[in-house]
Amino acid sequence: MEFQPFLLVIRLVQRSQIKPVPLSNALKYITPPNSQQFLQAQRLFHGRGHAYPDLHHLTIDWLPPVILITLYAVENITDIKDLANRLQQLIPECQSIQLQHRYKKLGPIDIINGKKIHQLTINEEGLNYQIQLGKSRNTGLFLDMKNGRDWVRHNTQDKSVLNLFSYTCGFSVVALDGGASSVVNIDMSSPALSVGRENHRLNKQLLKQVKFEKLNIFKSFGRLKKRGPFDLLICDPPTFQKGSVDIAKDYPKILRRLDEFMAPAATLLLCLNAPELGADFLHETMKKYAPDYQFIESIAAPEVFKEAENKELVVLIYKRLRK
Repeated sequence: MEFQPFLLVIRLVQRSQIKPVPLSNALKYITPPNSQQFLQAQRLFHGRGHAYPDLHHLTIDWLPPVILITLYAVENITDIKDLANRLQQLIPECQSIQLQHRYKKLGPIDIINGKKIHQLTINEEGLNYQIQLGKSRNTGLFLDMKNGRDWVRHNTQDKSVLNLFSYTCGFSVVALDGGASSVVNIDMSSPALSVGRENHRLNKQLLKQVKFEKLNIFKSFGRLKKRGPFDLLICDPPTFQKGSVDIAKDYPKILRRLDEFMAPAATLLLCLNAPELGADFLHETMKKYAPDYQFIESIAAPEVFKEAENKELVVLIYKRLRK
């Protein structure tokens, strides 16, 4: 067959004229919160899992009374405003629609519709958490970890808990609500720990059962040994923080020293948000450095966090079988 370059040109022109999918297409996949769910903080749409064509750069959260649209790539303002107006119609009680530009360095936030609300208290399963919008890239509570928090709440009765990389102490709040005898929160961020204290106060929890320690975990194993032994370890590290955490190198440093601060029949909740590593990394690391622990189960993210490329959040439960 003779090569016909003009056909190639026509096809390239046709492709260039294909209109991008409008952001409002996300509404096809959104079920508005019912009366029971309405006051609950939740993700409404999760495009980051590549499960929806051409919407992988979009997420939408309901943080009553705020709708937070997050973009991971530039979009035109007309399309953004159309999405915001349609969301306002979907949830008329919304008082503020905000847009976070995660593709920019500090993840700044703009007000698209309604009030300027930068600090609020959200609810998840009857517990309250302080949320700050526009202060940093993250709001203060990771919604994809809801099922992990639910598991902790139902498995901490009378247990001493060590919460590493505690951030704003969401796990600590649910642990106390579930009957934990004590919780030690460790993080390198003083502001995050301060929000953690406020989260416990919001839920009228006794601070005498909780410790908040600003520490470099990798230089503080002696301190952990003095505080232990712990019945439950919660380890939810960032994937990478310049100068402090490189989880591929640093997770083994924690797991190989479990004997120093964990109880004989301890349970571990191990989290990993690093798609390039995945669950196999944790399983292999446990096998190598903590063979006394047996894998019990995985905890999936809420159903709305659909993943089409097997890059889901990893949450694993291990239990120690012998000394």
